[in-house]
Amino acid sequence: MSDRIAQLRADFESEVATITTESDSTALRDRWLGRKNGIMTAEMKTLGALAPEERKVQGQKINDLKAQVEAALETLQARFSAEREAAQLATESIDVTLPGRRIPAGHLHPITLLRQRIEDIFVSMGYEIEDGPEIETNFYNFDALNIPANHPARSPQDTFYIAGADLALRSQTSTMQIHAMQKRRPPLRVAAPGRVFRRDTPDATHNPMFYQVEGLLVDRNVTLGDLKGTVEEFVRRLFGPQTKIRFRPSYFPFTEPSAEVDYSCFKCGGTGCRICKGSGWIEMGGSGLVHPNVLRAVDIDPQEFSGFAFGLGLDRLCALMYGLDDIRLLYENDARFLEQFF
Repeated sequence: MSDRIAQLRADFESEVATITTESDSTALRDRWLGRKNGIMTAEMKTLGALAPEERKVQGQKINDLKAQVEAALETLQARFSAEREAAQLATESIDVTLPGRRIPAGHLHPITLLRQRIEDIFVSMGYEIEDGPEIETNFYNFDALNIPANHPARSPQDTFYIAGADLALRSQTSTMQIHAMQKRRPPLRVAAPGRVFRRDTPDATHNPMFYQVEGLLVDRNVTLGDLKGTVEEFVRRLFGPQTKIRFRPSYFPFTEPSAEVDYSCFKCGGTGCRICKGSGWIEMGGSGLVHPNVLRAVDIDPQEFSGFAFGLGLDRLCALMYGLDDIRLLYENDARFLEQFF
């Protein structure tokens, strides 16, 4: 039996010397230490046929050989594991001297950029920024703004009504004039930017949702001259000191007298170009002195106070400033388009 153990040891050492891969090492382990058909398992089964004293001696020799086999196989496994890890590290190594990849930075939407710029101008002129609800009652959307019951703007073809006939998505930021005058007594100066909603068919220059900015000043002895000076200063700060304005008579229910405001084209300086359609002028929006009925609706005495209001649309202005031929691009959320604005 001793000769057999010595032969097994010699056989194992010979086989170990030929192992070159991890799969060979695994096969060698199964061959020698397998629970069912392993060589060491078979040797242990032969002990049952021996006398007790001989069984004890032979069992010790078999255990010694088994310990040698296990130690050799563990050494092999550790070697192959180290080699595998070294190969993995080599393929996954990182060159720390290479420049890092810049994480793409987000930025503000072009309408937001323009809105913030306009808000900064108004604040620098002493105005407070006003905010208000986008869902209004008929009082704020129409009645308090002196819009009569038969006015086309009240038609469901023009206004988005919800939850019955007394609630609607606001159709102009002028509603925030009423909120501001209800919360604060004159003198007051507010600028109110926000979204408005109208039943327009989407095209290159129209959208059912768009942005406006409303300006309002109420004080004693306010005149059209104050309105003109304010609007003129605003467009000069927005487009440059060379910008001019002109007023054209118009009609709005909430102002009297009323006027449309144009400013000289910021691109050509008034000589005529594609942006201003050759006229040299670009329409800004409506304006006028606050109608006495609007003041009465918020319990302000029109005999003591007067005021002016003006508004402009941000979408078309943004399209003009950035050279866009379709305002719908501003709402399509195309990252390739939006990444152009910083």
